[in-house]
Amino acid sequence: MARTATVRARIEPSLKNEVEAVLDTLGLSTTEAITIFYKQIQLRHGLPFTVEVPNEMTRRTFEATDRGEELNSYDSFEEMFASLDKC
Repeated sequence: MARTATVRARIEPSLKNEVEAVLDTLGLSTTEAITIFYKQIQLRHGLPFTVEVPNEMTRRTFEATDRGEELNSYDSFEEMFASLDKC
């Protein structure tokens, strides 16, 4: 029996490059990340995260923030929490 197996996948180049940059920052290779993902699937007997379609409000919020709209910034956690308390 072989010690390793090959996994091949076609990925959009921009997605691949962006993810590999994140993995590099984390000190992980693509192979290590895929191995972690597979191991989590094995341990959980399913995906290690929820897969669902966002509701309409969440979708609109994502679209707005992607455009740089409806964003808030704060100078401290205290300021952020004080703002949230007013909601």
